[in-house]
Amino acid sequence: MNRRDLSELHYITPIVNVPSIMEHGILSHKLADRMDHVNVSLQDVQERRKNKKLPTGKWLHDYANLYICARNPMMYLRKNLHQELCVLCISTEVLDIAGAVVTDQNAASGYAAFYPSPEGLRRVDGELVFSEYWTHLDQITEWQHKSIKCAEVLVPNRIDSAYIDGVYVSGRIARKRLMDTGFTGNIIISEHMFLL
Repeated sequence: MNRRDLSELHYITPIVNVPSIMEHGILSHKLADRMDHVNVSLQDVQERRKNKKLPTGKWLHDYANLYICARNPMMYLRKNLHQELCVLCISTEVLDIAGAVVTDQNAASGYAAFYPSPEGLRRVDGELVFSEYWTHLDQITEWQHKSIKCAEVLVPNRIDSAYIDGVYVSGRIARKRLMDTGFTGNIIISEHMFLL
């Protein structure tokens, strides 16, 4: 993947978390645990992430994590919550934050590789990450593709809310919920993003 082909990064979160994110930024798992927030992550996946150490010497939970494409298997598992979720659009300028890391697939995977950002984008298979579907007749190929669809950008500790360029919601109900939080930025309705 070339950087010029990447227009934004994504962060999936419950709409109720947006006011806190606008105030404190997108926090690493470790920092977020100290805050009152709603968590929609998968517990078994977080158990794997908690014990994963990167080549940088930091733990995976020391990073705020963004998806290269939020229309992925994680979103599929949570699509029934689409009216309560949103996807924050994050500027690709975060790729230049000191210590940022790019993964070629889900960072929790035992096969994930970790590369310095932004150069690491060249190791990401953009065609697979942005593909419409990840199902395959061959089960192993499907597992691999599902993991690649969840390629990430990891930023140490926190991502300032100044990097938020807008928010995707699934429809009018979610848009109203987001506006009711006091959010005044750009809101984009996209059923496609939420696999509807």
